[in-house]
Amino acid sequence: MSDPTVEGCDTIPTLFWKQCLARGSATAMREKDFGIWQSVSWSQFGERARRVGIALHRLGLQRGDVVSILSENNPEWLYTDLGVIGMGGITSGVYTTDSARQVEYLVNDSRSRFFFAENEEQLDKILEVRERCPSLLKIIIYDTEGLEDFRDPGVMSFEALLAMGEGDEALWEEQVSLARPDDGAILIYTSGTTGPPKGALMSHRNMMFQLSVSDSFCTLTPQDQLLSFLPLCHIAERKFSVMYAIKTGATINFAEQPDTVPENIREVAPTFFFAVPRVWEKFYSEISIRMADAIGIGRWAYSLALSLGYRIADRKLAGQPVGAGLKLAFRIADRLVLRNIKIWLGLDRTRLMGTGAAPVSPELIRWYLALGLEMREIYGQTECCGLATVMPEHKKLGTVGRALPGTEVRISERGEILIRGPHVFKGYLNQPQKTAETVIDGWLHTGDVGEIDTEGYVKITDRLKDIIITAGGKNITPSEIENQLKFSPYISDAVVIGDRRKYLTCLVMIDHENVAQYAQDRSVPFTNYASLCATTEVRALIAGEIEKVNRAVARVESIKDFRLIDRLLTAEDEELTPTMKLKRSFVNTRYADLIEDMY
Repeated sequence: MSDPTVEGCDTIPTLFWKQCLARGSATAMREKDFGIWQSVSWSQFGERARRVGIALHRLGLQRGDVVSILSENNPEWLYTDLGVIGMGGITSGVYTTDSARQVEYLVNDSRSRFFFAENEEQLDKILEVRERCPSLLKIIIYDTEGLEDFRDPGVMSFEALLAMGEGDEALWEEQVSLARPDDGAILIYTSGTTGPPKGALMSHRNMMFQLSVSDSFCTLTPQDQLLSFLPLCHIAERKFSVMYAIKTGATINFAEQPDTVPENIREVAPTFFFAVPRVWEKFYSEISIRMADAIGIGRWAYSLALSLGYRIADRKLAGQPVGAGLKLAFRIADRLVLRNIKIWLGLDRTRLMGTGAAPVSPELIRWYLALGLEMREIYGQTECCGLATVMPEHKKLGTVGRALPGTEVRISERGEILIRGPHVFKGYLNQPQKTAETVIDGWLHTGDVGEIDTEGYVKITDRLKDIIITAGGKNITPSEIENQLKFSPYISDAVVIGDRRKYLTCLVMIDHENVAQYAQDRSVPFTNYASLCATTEVRALIAGEIEKVNRAVARVESIKDFRLIDRLLTAEDEELTPTMKLKRSFVNTRYADLIEDMY
């Protein structure tokens, strides 16, 4: 297959530099500084990335070298990313929640030559393990607040790096022109749910192919506003808030910090917004709780408006026409009720929303459609550069849409989803055996179980390794049951148990904020998270939510017992991946006593 091109370019550096020169003073990105949104132009973006690349070259960066970045999302992250790639290097993001021990593993596995740390907190992690990281040449820190008196010959400030990169424009353009489609560009480490993280190496060809078919999912323009808040270590965020913007000229807005994301969404009012299911579930939970606490007429108005929205959504999903009277009634309901909800969420200007990276309940998508918000599910993996299928305009809930143009998707004899196309990654760094097991004859073996209908819509049923076979020989796909449980505003996550057992049980992680509010409204006494989980009222609440799901599933799929995880978990805990998903295998081991108690 010929190299995919975007704007006549076949590598990320050539596309990036062309856009910087063409867009000049237009706004490329914005971040908040002392409460005020500050803009960075495309010219400034390009100049700072160029300086980073030149400075690193002068410090010893060679083509193919890896550079690690440990920081929350900010412009400096992107200056570093594009500067490194422009000079022929490879960037590797590190989650800010990773421990010093995890940082040591990633730096040594990737043989990183340079390490960028956001601030003093992140700097401490790499300094703690630096002596055991022989490949490192230099550490660069973005924010030096609190480090005015710090001196270390192996550490320099980002400002000093930019100053070192002055001049040598010809060298930069020469290095940009040397990039080839099959060169490595970015290194994405998997979340490591079944062992140490594996570094998936993506080429320019992989990335450019995704950009060349991006219009099949969303068409962005320079007028579009994006919000970058998911970790840039994740392939989806790298694609949707960086690469799509580089292709189209859309503006990247950086969330201040994780806690301010809801506020930042309302400020930016993004026109395209991608998020993982946990975010969409949280929005739904917040609205559900607010409406439950509203006065009677408010609850009535919301219920009436939403019922109109559901009628329209269901007609569209069924491919049926929507009558003029129903359209008019919904417009009135939208203006009086639903638009206020969308404004509160910050989604009033959003014309398209994407969800992916984890299973999502079809009912959740239907709820957003009822609000009048266009939500489409996507499916892919890090190993295929993030995207393999997209939901077209004609949706089939419960599926993840059809294969991308230029992508082949088929089902193996054992039911596994296989993917082939120019976006299949180069392989796992330093792990040829794992690569050979994952990509066979060009087909990426996803580890997901699914099916494809006669119209080409792909349905994901579960992970191959997660299928439960009960003692009675019944095959159960736990993710479908878990998705229904997570549709409850009081359940943050759940893990269904039952492999080789007589019946199903589950471990539940409650939604702390909503359950705490529920307890306070009913004067239920509690002092901390553990005591909240231990109350009779909370156990009864969750039991009721589970019973709702039991009524909707087959008898063999019903949950017979449950236990609450009574620790407030964060991404820093080993039970959770950085994208806040419970690690099934780890949870089964960590909470073995709780599980056995249910049997």
